[in-house]
Amino acid sequence: MTGHIDIVVNVLTPREIAENRNPTDDRFHDQVRHSSELRRGVEIEDYLRKMDNAGIERSLLVAVRCGDLRIRGSMEITYERVHEICQAHPDRFSGLAGIDPMRGIAGLRELDRAVKDYGFVGAHLYPHWFGLAPDAAQYYPYYARCAELDIPIMMQVGHNLIYQKDRRLPSVGRPICLDQVAIDFPELVLIGIHLGVPWTDEMISMAWKHPNVYIGGDAYAPRYWPPQMVHYANTYGSHKFLFGTDWPVIDPEEAVRQVADLGFRPESHRRIMRDNALRLFKLPGWREDAAIAAE
Repeated sequence: MTGHIDIVVNVLTPREIAENRNPTDDRFHDQVRHSSELRRGVEIEDYLRKMDNAGIERSLLVAVRCGDLRIRGSMEITYERVHEICQAHPDRFSGLAGIDPMRGIAGLRELDRAVKDYGFVGAHLYPHWFGLAPDAAQYYPYYARCAELDIPIMMQVGHNLIYQKDRRLPSVGRPICLDQVAIDFPELVLIGIHLGVPWTDEMISMAWKHPNVYIGGDAYAPRYWPPQMVHYANTYGSHKFLFGTDWPVIDPEEAVRQVADLGFRPESHRRIMRDNALRLFKLPGWREDAAIAAE
């Protein structure tokens, strides 16, 4: 297959719902207009059909870590659960290792195992769940380990919504916080996901300034992407922008249709929907695609 690649997909099957591994409550689901069916979870086989209908070849599944597990309301999708799904569908899914900086050395060892034993292709961080901006010292050992492992790390930048009415999290992820991190770790690929809204221009500035900073276009329906972000992705930033959905926030079929409606140049469309992700995450076939592009 030579289809699209979705760089941000959450695992939300009926099993996760039954195990209370959903960090959001009904108020959040109402705000993002989730159907009652979706709130009950979607089986992996059903999600694969969505991918097929959308022309998505591969999705990156997040073994998400939402906060310190010692604090009420925090949760995780285990590395083992994501690995189980990836093993069952190795040609369709790859794993991303969620980062919890509160786990210290144990967390670093878990990250090693995720990459070396489970074949995960990147790391994922939600700064707001820990109340620490992306340039906080607690993350630096994890940034260093990701650089050593030669994997990208993505993190939510911009504001965040209220996921649980009894636990409101601060919006600590200003894109400008990537500035010092990119300077300190020039070998590390940093991907600011969720577009940086409402600081979109700040996110573009970081990606324009630093060769190792990229942007993930997820969590917002493409028809609502800010005009300056669409222009960036279509022109001088087409090599720095990657498509994602943040499923179940955005439906993949609708997202792919809406991207097509934005009228990207053919070469820009291919880069943001496939080539950039293939290259940065070193997904299967990336060397072959690079050789073809160089001809």
